[in-house]
Amino acid sequence: MITTTGLDPDTLAMMLSALDDFATGALPESRLLDLDHEDVCPEETVRAMCGEDLGVHLVFVPEEYGGLGGGAFDAYRVCERLARIDIGVATSVFATFLGSDPILVGATAEQRKEWLGRIAERGTMFAYGATEPEAGSDLGALTTTATPIETDGRITGYRLNGRKQWISNGSIADVTTVLALAPGGPSWFVVEKGTPGFTAAPPEDKHGIRLSNTAALFLDDVEVPAEHLVGRVEGRGLQQAQQVFGYTRVMVAAFGLGGGWAALDRAIAYSQQRVQGGTLLAAKQGYTHKLIVPHVVRLEAARAFLEQTATLIDAGDSPAATLNTAGAIAKYLATESGNAAAEAAIQAHGGYGYTRPYLVEKIKRDVRITTIYEGTSEILEMTIARDRWQQHLKTRGEHYRAEARELAGLPDACGAPAAALALDCLAELLEACRAGRLTRHQHILLRLGELIAYAESAAALARRAAGTPAPKADRRFTPDDLAAISRVFARDAALKVAEEGLRWLVGAGSADLAATLPLDRVRAVQAGLIADLDRIADAIYGRAPTQETLS
Repeated sequence: MITTTGLDPDTLAMMLSALDDFATGALPESRLLDLDHEDVCPEETVRAMCGEDLGVHLVFVPEEYGGLGGGAFDAYRVCERLARIDIGVATSVFATFLGSDPILVGATAEQRKEWLGRIAERGTMFAYGATEPEAGSDLGALTTTATPIETDGRITGYRLNGRKQWISNGSIADVTTVLALAPGGPSWFVVEKGTPGFTAAPPEDKHGIRLSNTAALFLDDVEVPAEHLVGRVEGRGLQQAQQVFGYTRVMVAAFGLGGGWAALDRAIAYSQQRVQGGTLLAAKQGYTHKLIVPHVVRLEAARAFLEQTATLIDAGDSPAATLNTAGAIAKYLATESGNAAAEAAIQAHGGYGYTRPYLVEKIKRDVRITTIYEGTSEILEMTIARDRWQQHLKTRGEHYRAEARELAGLPDACGAPAAALALDCLAELLEACRAGRLTRHQHILLRLGELIAYAESAAALARRAAGTPAPKADRRFTPDDLAAISRVFARDAALKVAEEGLRWLVGAGSADLAATLPLDRVRAVQAGLIADLDRIADAIYGRAPTQETLS
């Protein structure tokens, strides 16, 4: 029996519909283009979204603090819809919940009631002050300090000094959670806007998400009371940050998914109007099978893994490290796929795609950031590879072989055989790396991270295509069409793991790998690929499939 966590399906559907209605009135395309051109964050609109006008912020706040208590699945659906509207605006909304996450996971009961209650009741905007100019994504290399202030032998406050970089909502947030090095170790502190010594630089002049406020923050002898140390215990900051990576990366993965689909939907609509050589672009296989269908396939594979990860988070019984890696895979594939889809959408529009009025040019600039913030794709590749490498060693090479065997019970039509083949090939690659000590090459480790993401997402998509969708799952495609999408992605994953894995490992010195990889089987499962691409194109354009694609 399928159960739900967080919002009930009807409440979620109403929130998504309300978001669409709000955006239609407050953020029409003409205004989006003007704000992007002028590099202006529509602060009043963001505050309205997180106020009585809409109340989207309530989805992310637990019920006991005045919110709706949405779960990770709800967050994914809402964030995808926000990104379809504008990723810059979505980032501003997201920043509040990223900024409040250290409080949610590490604060005392009194601190949660105070700060989360402010978000629910007043729409208080937060920022997340972690990244620094020199440390980048390495939170352990922070240099911002928190010096205790003692009164009569008792710590009554802290004096913060340092600088934070690339902070979303940096100069408009009412409250910022700041990671600083206290005597007991990295710790989070709550800093309110207007505190003496706490200032923001002018907003950054960015390539994309220009509707999001991004600014550096300066802390010069900023004094905060001891009650603003999150959890009232020093040294728990990195642990608290790690606890939410799975959840926050699901949200950014949804941005990549939403941005990619927003761009593709525009390309699909354009191709139904544009006539070239006497026929619509939508009728040309060379157009659809290069610029539309492959990107739909990758986005839906990312969605499958994203929904699988959100379900894991909502179940609440997985270790933080497991969720961290799952979130890394979800974000990696969704954001890389979204970025590629937006690039293809520009090409799909021809010269028009390179101009501002068609909006795909803006979407491409916006979605690009999703491969960078909340962990770059390279950081995610390393995270994925290191964790799964350990799983391979602990299980003596059985980790992926066991997962491949689990797929054997699924119908062939959902792509399970090719997905299982991708997993078996991955097991061979990892074993070759162990035998040849090839993971000493950092680039090999990163490439393994990419191949792991593809193989695991193929398995997730096969399971999704074979099963009953979750009550709150996206239902754009019918089960039969989703099965075709899964077959195409599974073929792609098997070929990518085998052929690219062979290239990199032979290049690193594993000369015997070709003899152990089932390359003939990998090539054989490509049979039927064009027919499935045809079927997916028919599904996208609402056309009746031909007899050839049905057979």
